[in-house]
Amino acid sequence: MTSDFIAEVMALPYSRSRKDYVQAHHDIGYLTNELIENAVKFRQPGEILIEAGIFDGTFLIRVKNTIDGVTSSRFQQLLHRLQSRDPGELLLEQIETNAISAESGSGLGLLTLLSDYDAKMAWAFEGNNDQRVILTTTAAVAMPPSSNL
Repeated sequence: MTSDFIAEVMALPYSRSRKDYVQAHHDIGYLTNELIENAVKFRQPGEILIEAGIFDGTFLIRVKNTIDGVTSSRFQQLLHRLQSRDPGELLLEQIETNAISAESGSGLGLLTLLSDYDAKMAWAFEGNNDQRVILTTTAAVAMPPSSNL
């Protein structure tokens, strides 16, 4: 519901064109849903902070939540792997792995964002004393060009 609300509000400037509105709503909704879903799935007790806006034709979102040290290490390993390979290739490999294995499809949403949505993403890991890590995920996707804005 949260991601749909954000998509609805952020897509409003594109409502003069049905095509632009649908595209903006879909892209914002998908990106927002993936980030919120991951924040909820992997979080430690505490708040999840969500900030979103559109600047210069780009939708920006930042999600901040707390994770444990083990999750932080596993996620940093995944990010290291992403930096060394093409996200599209990794996405296909993960889809194939999921087809032959009962293991989790971990990373599919992230790989889809990077590969199919050309999302630009950044992560910050801020440790604290009790083995909890504050993870900040920032993402940006280009919105449909619109002369009506």
